[in-house]
Amino acid sequence: MAKKFTTPYEVAYYDGDITRKMTIPSMLAVVIKTSEEQSDALERGSDFVASFGLGWVITNYEIHITRLPKVGEKLAITTQAIAYNKYFCYRNFWIHDEAGNECVLIKSTFVLMDKVNRKMSSVLPEIIEPYESEKIKKIYRSEKIEKVEKGEFSPYRVRYFDIDGNQHVNNAIYFNWLLDVLGYDFLSTYEPTFINVKFDKEVEYGQVVESHYETLDTDEGKITRHEIRIDGQTYCEANMKWKKSE
Repeated sequence: MAKKFTTPYEVAYYDGDITRKMTIPSMLAVVIKTSEEQSDALERGSDFVASFGLGWVITNYEIHITRLPKVGEKLAITTQAIAYNKYFCYRNFWIHDEAGNECVLIKSTFVLMDKVNRKMSSVLPEIIEPYESEKIKKIYRSEKIEKVEKGEFSPYRVRYFDIDGNQHVNNAIYFNWLLDVLGYDFLSTYEPTFINVKFDKEVEYGQVVESHYETLDTDEGKITRHEIRIDGQTYCEANMKWKKSE
């Protein structure tokens, strides 16, 4: 079985929004840090991966939220690189509260990217073996993302501090664009219960993205559809389910 790795974390005031609940970008930053700590502990950190001319890139998140952690809460962040095939690596994250209750489950898909030609690389045994992940042949496919049909959009310019060490926009920044367009009233009234997001293309410094969205009322509650576009091409897409905040 693949190795699990757990670290403690106390939700800081800067991790929360006006409702004092943890934001999605803050949550993702914390779980990714946990995966990096596991990699460092296994001597498979970013420097080791870079020695092959490669870097990790996230292509998909599937986020299941029972409840959002609150500022001041002490959490246990657990990660496990559960499986991989020729090109894709599947890593789960769990966030538990002090009582051991699961607050959030995040299923993620990673690929190795060649830093020079920006193309996907096959998974190297030298990199993946210490995690003891299961080798599989099938490709995990998340729930289909429905397109924005009738919506609005807001433009955002890619800033210097939006770019990370892989020379492209950090994944957490996409969530700022995806969520900000929903506005103060919506975000202060509702909270997400499920997020499915796919990163299709890399966004670079200086580009201007359009964050398109639409809001739908369904029997299951509110649903929002999202697309990040540049010059008519889709770079990121997401569907989210929401409930009224308590």
